Amino acid sequence: MSGVSLKIAPIEENLSLKARTYAALKQAITDMNIYADDAELRLDERELSEKFGISRTPLREALAQLDQEGLVRIVPRRGIYIQRKTKAEILDMITVWAALESMSARLATKEASDEELASLHGLVDQFGQDELARRMGEYSDANIKFHQAIIALGRCPLIAEITKGLFVHVRAIRQRTIFEQDRARRSIVDHKEIIAALEARDTERAERLVREHTLKLREHVELHVDLD
Repeated sequence: MSGVSLKIAPIEENLSLKARTYAALKQAITDMNIYADDAELRLDERELSEKFGISRTPLREALAQLDQEGLVRIVPRRGIYIQRKTKAEILDMITVWAALESMSARLATKEASDEELASLHGLVDQFGQDELARRMGEYSDANIKFHQAIIALGRCPLIAEITKGLFVHVRAIRQRTIFEQDRARRSIVDHKEIIAALEARDTERAERLVREHTLKLREHVELHVDLD
């Protein structure tokens, strides 16, 4: 059985080939659960070149940029690896995310329209407790989109930019842990309470619920997840 690996689509040649390669590879890494036990972290330059349908020059330039950003690690004479964070680093990232997303929730009670807040129901209400078990994959994706939506509804570009830098790792940890310790069921309950607070324009409650919800993830990782 093969492990978790990158899903690569060919890239069309054009003037911004390096930029397109960088964006496509970064998206592939973002979409992959890099903290899965069977995640394939080593990248093969020849294989990537063939899958993208490009020469190695733009690929190497893209990899160098990702190395500078800390998403991959280029080890001379050994290879290229998708970069995982340590458990301590992940806990710090979740803490920062909790602060930023809860502030976004606070801002959303003032900035978002009724229609925008109501749209959050589409990411939660369709997952009834009875059918959750057979739709866990769908809910995992909806869970990520829910948190991204709250960031967006806060309408603070700097918060969006900072959380974008954390997203690869926080998303992967959410994806890995959503199936553990009955977290999915409890997550849906939390999300419904958060939506109710947002729609009621209850600023203090919305901010607190979002912060506490993300800190539950931090506590779970601290107690139950082995990353080192």
